[in-house]
Amino acid sequence: MKFAIFGDIHANLEAFDTVLADASQHSVTHFACIGDIVGYNANPHECLAKVQELACPVVKGNHDEEASADTEIIGLNPLAQAALEWTRRNLQEDDKKWLRELRMVRQVRDFTIVHATLDTPSSWAYVMNKFDAMASFSYQFTQVCFCGHTHTPRFYVKGTSVTIEPGETLKIEPGQKYLINVGSVGQPRDGDWRASYVIYDHDKQEILLRRLPYDIETTQKKILAAGLPHQLADRLAVGK
Repeated sequence: MKFAIFGDIHANLEAFDTVLADASQHSVTHFACIGDIVGYNANPHECLAKVQELACPVVKGNHDEEASADTEIIGLNPLAQAALEWTRRNLQEDDKKWLRELRMVRQVRDFTIVHATLDTPSSWAYVMNKFDAMASFSYQFTQVCFCGHTHTPRFYVKGTSVTIEPGETLKIEPGQKYLINVGSVGQPRDGDWRASYVIYDHDKQEILLRRLPYDIETTQKKILAAGLPHQLADRLAVGK
């Protein structure tokens, strides 16, 4: 049994299609989404529809929450706010209802998925280092938990962090706890523009990090054609 664990798609259809095609080539049988399907890029409805078609477990991200709300958007940087206001105008009411009803945390078989942190998932805190990870570990009741939110793939073993290069695997060892940030499909921020996700081979107890080039030029053209800020197109190419 193989799971593709992905998130932070952020309405980037070209990157998401590339990830799904790669998952198929790796004989993935199951999927799970750690949230932020929408925001920043120009295909929120189309990406949401593809996630729905997978009929997989999904948790809510902060952009999913803001895009489906009807309250004033406050406290965000100007680029994120402009993108969310555009996303609200371009999502269907059924899309917003579906996003509003997503849970913050889910257990999938014997692992957990969350967008941000397990200790306070609705506060949208960031796990940036092993010390941040310890707070989540205190609330982690499965051996493995997958998260996102920082847009940077990073693997934490309780008490430390582990560097994994694309194409390398992390072996899940008995007696350890793991917090796995799967990176971002649609807007990586680690200086690598390629789409990021992981494959969890449940039978072998191995996690494989995948980084994939995609048709970034088409994504950028869509952002500009939609009237979104040009900085959102520019940043994709530098992975920031």
